[in-house]
Amino acid sequence: MKHFTRRLLAVTAMTFVTASAYAADLVAPSPSVEAAPVVAHSPWQLRLRALGVLPDNKGFVDQIPGSDLSFSKTITPELDITYYFTDNLAAELILGTTYSNVNGEGTIAGLGKLGKTWILPPTLTLQYHFTDFGAFKPYIGAGVNYTIFYNQDAAGAIDRLKVKNSWGAALQVGFDYMLDDHWGVNFDVKKLFLEPKFEADVAGGTVTGKAKLNPWLIGAGVTYRF
Repeated sequence: MKHFTRRLLAVTAMTFVTASAYAADLVAPSPSVEAAPVVAHSPWQLRLRALGVLPDNKGFVDQIPGSDLSFSKTITPELDITYYFTDNLAAELILGTTYSNVNGEGTIAGLGKLGKTWILPPTLTLQYHFTDFGAFKPYIGAGVNYTIFYNQDAAGAIDRLKVKNSWGAALQVGFDYMLDDHWGVNFDVKKLFLEPKFEADVAGGTVTGKAKLNPWLIGAGVTYRF
């Protein structure tokens, strides 16, 4: 009887082990989950904007008390080139050119238009980009501007107008909204602190002064990230 009991227990144990192994074979292995591919961007980015140039209407002629100046507002295309050092830090070079009509105000308002000059204001800013908002990518920046005045023409009572090239500071805030990995739309506001000196010939003499342009640059356009 004892011999029979031991054999029965052994057969039962073997049956249990075999059934467990068979059941394990029936369980399908879990498929491996592959991570989503990471898009490796180039550090280069381009933007093309339509840019509104809104200067302050301030200035003066040194030799004429109460004199003031005003400047025309313009819209011009602008190209900027951005290089990303990291996902957050980038440098942007802003390129564009426009013109400004210079008008007398205050005690020289009767002179009307004093001249016209073309303006080339390349601006380099260092930016910080915020990366925690998905497709919405705001940034801030600060930098330096060097403005070149060219093709200057006097008008009215002015025989010669010479606005001198000038350095200035720049502040910037804006955002990109990315539509996919490469294309997006952009809105950008910059403030240039720009107060060039000038001289002009009038009535056989030379006068000097300062044009307090200090323009706001308000732009909107498209972004392409390589």
